[in-house]
Formats: sequence, structure tokens, C-alpha cells
Amino acid sequence: MLQPELPVRTIKSLISGILILMSSTAPGEALDATSLDEDIQSLKQDVIALNRDLFILEEELLYPANTRLAVFVSLDVGEFFKLDSVQLKVDDKVVSSYLYTQREVDALHRGGIQRLYMGNLKAGEHELVAIYTGMGPNDRDYRRGASLVINKSLGAKYVELKIVDNPSSEQPDFSIREWE
Repeated sequence: MLQPELPVRTIKSLISGILILMSSTAPGEALDATSLDEDIQSLKQDVIALNRDLFILEEELLYPANTRLAVFVSLDVGEFFKLDSVQLKVDDKVVSSYLYTQREVDALHRGGIQRLYMGNLKAGEHELVAIYTGMGPNDRDYRRGASLVINKSLGAKYVELKIVDNPSSEQPDFSIREWE
């Protein structure tokens, strides 16, 4: 877990770097162009590192590990289903709806995984329901759902919504599974 002092320390080092840069030349004296470029690149790297640290800190504050639920979408289809949208319900409450572009569907076909939802969930039993819409076999509108009851305990819970072609039935299979 990140300490809150880390971003403050980084900010202080950035400010001191800027002050050193400003005070390193006497008034009217020109800065060496290479030295200035190196200092600017160094400051850029410090800002990038600070941004990363702040993002991690924000994630930990908003979604503590003991109550975190993350839901991901993956897809291994081609013939029997063309994904259009996914809606996720947790305990009969819609927590996420996502409409996919063609580029996003192509990325999922190439093995990508999309984080559909991240939120907090108290310990206990909860029902997840995913509703998929798209084009099914023979270019017909297709709407299908899948559900899973999870037992949320302390610690993060990761769930995958998976869409796979089933060649034997010539239909897509929709499943929800917990990651270990």
C-alpha cells in the first residue's frame, strides 16, 4: 500500500528541481540548451512517475482491496455471435452498461480483456447478472443472459464474463466465472 507521504515527497522534489533550475543561472546569463533539455526531460519523467503514483493511490482509496469487485469481459467468438453491448447487474441493480464499437470488438477478438466494472461490494452473497446483446446465428438479433451467485469475503474478487463459440450447437455460450 502506498504511503500518502510518497506523492507529497515527489511534489517537493519536483518543486526543488524547478527552483534549482531557476537559480542555477545568474540574471542575464543564458542557459546551455543541452543542459536545459536534460533538466526538462528529467522533470517530465518525475511528473509521469508522480501521475502513476497518484493513480495507484486513488485506486486504493476509492476501491479498498477488502471490498473490491472487478468484472472483466473476454470473447472468443467469430461465427455465431457479434457483440453489441453488455449490461451488468449486481443484486438487481444495473451497475454498468457498455456499447461496443467495432474497434473494441476487434480488440476483444484478438485476445483483449475489457474491465467492464470496478466497485465496492460488502461481504456476503451477491447475484451477478450479465445481459448480452448482438447479432446471433443467421444475422438475427440476439439477447442472452448469464448469472452467477458469488460469496464475497474479505479481499478482492475478480469475475470474468466470457463469450465462446460452441461449434456443436452452433450457438454462443455465455458464462460467468470467478478468477482464483
